[in-house]
Amino acid sequence: MGRSKDRKISDETVLVVGLGLFGSAIARALTEMNVPLIAITDDHAQAVHYADDFTHVIEMNPADREALEQIGIHQIRKAVVALSKVELSIMTVLALSEAKVPEIWARAATKEHGSILERIGAHHVVYSEASTGRRVAHAVSGYMIDYFEFEDGFAMARTKAPAFTWNKTLRDSMVRTQNKITVVGVKRANQDFIYAIPETLIHRGDELIVSGKTVHVDAFCRTK
Repeated sequence: MGRSKDRKISDETVLVVGLGLFGSAIARALTEMNVPLIAITDDHAQAVHYADDFTHVIEMNPADREALEQIGIHQIRKAVVALSKVELSIMTVLALSEAKVPEIWARAATKEHGSILERIGAHHVVYSEASTGRRVAHAVSGYMIDYFEFEDGFAMARTKAPAFTWNKTLRDSMVRTQNKITVVGVKRANQDFIYAIPETLIHRGDELIVSGKTVHVDAFCRTK
């Protein structure tokens, strides 16, 4: 194993496996959002390179079940397998699945690779690199269901309606004024999305599509 400081694992801690382009993009975005993470890699150069960038960086074989137990895998609720080596990614997803990690995201090189990952336990399979890395980081953080960031600092996200909006219209909850974001649409269970207007009444359990500056969208999605 490589460098790591004292680790305190919480329900929010995300395990990031692999620190290539995809994995490092996820780890960096999670760090920017102050989401606790543990990064592991079998690549010595990656472990050294990112040792000072992320709080916990461990050099180890990610498919080694004994090593995973030593880092507290049974306390981990979410993991992202960002490995480029197909065989290692498959073995790692299998190890995480057998450890009963509740939410496993995995990068796939091909559709065939992705199909295998799904069959052995990956809950979410993605196919692209750095841009998707940021999107997955926001989604896996638990603050939002989906996320898309534009180049000019503008973002859109799908998130659960926070408690302060329940049983109020968007005008009454003053979301746009107080949170500096715009609610574009609303999704209610067993109903189609509707475009949001100031008179739209928000219920508990509704999902909101929101847009605005990245920092404001992120802050709103963290509101409970």
